[in-house]
Amino acid sequence: MPAPSDASALDEMPIFPLNTVLFPGGTLPLRVFEARYMDMARECLKTKAPFGVCRIVEGREVGDPATPATIGCAAHIAECDMQQLGVLNLLTRGGRRFRIMERSVSAQGLVKAGVQWLAAEPDATIPDQYAGCVVLLKAIAGDARFGHLTAEGQFDSASWVGYRLSEVLPIPLRIKQQLLEIEGAIPRLSVLHEFLQQRGVLSKE
Repeated sequence: MPAPSDASALDEMPIFPLNTVLFPGGTLPLRVFEARYMDMARECLKTKAPFGVCRIVEGREVGDPATPATIGCAAHIAECDMQQLGVLNLLTRGGRRFRIMERSVSAQGLVKAGVQWLAAEPDATIPDQYAGCVVLLKAIAGDARFGHLTAEGQFDSASWVGYRLSEVLPIPLRIKQQLLEIEGAIPRLSVLHEFLQQRGVLSKE
């Protein structure tokens, strides 16, 4: 979905609060069974529009509407099927980041938000001091669970490496959220590099 031509205008988007963080370019499989999200997914498929994925700040994934983080990522439905009655399986891909400016809850319990799109960050080559991040990601890509990383193979892209490490590493959700919110590919790599050094994953040399 393109950004509004008027910087002050807001795009309306349904929000799926989850105990996860979706990053641009990432993949997120979902099992949808609540009526509000089934209807949301059908509408998104019909209109070819994304929905927003935001980390839960307060509440739970099921039941009463949860409070979402202010910054989230658009989720585009790439695949869907219903192998089990009443359960919709989705494969979504992360698009642009957005900021929630206003929020409401429908009678069905679906969170709807007026959002402003955040500018796509410029990419950059990876500075030599962060080469360890690339080595680590390539090692992770050797695991069959992350085989898609090898297929994508943008290991010279600071933005791609930073986002992919942010999503695959066992990092607390609050830190993943901070990584999503960071402006700039190199600052994100810097935070990841420091985080990995502090935990002894990367050498401090």
